[in-house]
Amino acid sequence: MQDLIFHHYPNSPFSEKVRLVLGYKQLAWKSVLIPSISPKPDLLSLTGGYRKTPVLQIGADIYCDSALICDVLEHIQPEASLYPEPSKGMARTLAQWADSTLFWTAMAYNTQPKGLAQMFDQLPPEAAQAFGADRKAMFSGAARLRPADATAAYKSYLRRFSDMLDDWPFLLGEQPSIADFSTYHPLWFTRTRTPIVADILQATPAVLEWMDRMHELGHGKMEKFSASQAIEVAAAYSPAPLKDEIFQDDHGIALGSKVSICSESFGLEPTEGVLLAATRMHFTIARTDERAGLVNVHFPRIGFQLKVVD
Repeated sequence: MQDLIFHHYPNSPFSEKVRLVLGYKQLAWKSVLIPSISPKPDLLSLTGGYRKTPVLQIGADIYCDSALICDVLEHIQPEASLYPEPSKGMARTLAQWADSTLFWTAMAYNTQPKGLAQMFDQLPPEAAQAFGADRKAMFSGAARLRPADATAAYKSYLRRFSDMLDDWPFLLGEQPSIADFSTYHPLWFTRTRTPIVADILQATPAVLEWMDRMHELGHGKMEKFSASQAIEVAAAYSPAPLKDEIFQDDHGIALGSKVSICSESFGLEPTEGVLLAATRMHFTIARTDERAGLVNVHFPRIGFQLKVVD
């Protein structure tokens, strides 16, 4: 198998989700650190426009969004499973909720003034200004919770997690599932990146104990790698052959059409290319970059929009 090349940055919550999955599955991976804000020219050479974090690269195949990345890692290393029976459907549903509703609630709480100040207390003022401008552009007017509303909701969610942990070491049973990894990363940010507001966790000691168990999974075997090396790898390989999966046409867009794909909520920068696959779970488009060559870029269906490019 070709190397797993993971494009991320240390403070990224969704990157921490995947890093823990890599640890849970005891996988080796190459670490490419990317900027936390735009511009990201090296990453865009691979993705063609998608700028969110993280991204997984395997040769000339580029996988966007942590949900799809976790599916790919499950296929590569089925044990230990992220989707154990009989709660597979429940785990996926809870994970999707955690990656959206819980994440935005936690981040609205974490970025209240004193939390935001702590995030940038070791950096010059212009760093905070640049971060704020970048995220404002990413959100593109999307509504966000006020800190007071986020605080009330976050407390309720933590109490619910505590109830779920009354009888099990993990949220849905004796072993972690994708629900645990998706729930963990917003709380990880509170605990490790904005500890000045982490007292909210103290009311639910069962949640803190669960977080310790998740932390102990580790990050697998990591090796440093550069962005230029990653682009060289993409240029040296051809995309892997696509499996002969059923074409699920929900858009009236034929395979071979020139299309764009973008997130439906935030980070709306599109990636354009030729539609190669539209299965029940994901889209694949082919694109060519002057540095990376021919690459296939993969997106999950849920959370992304597919459109024809005229």
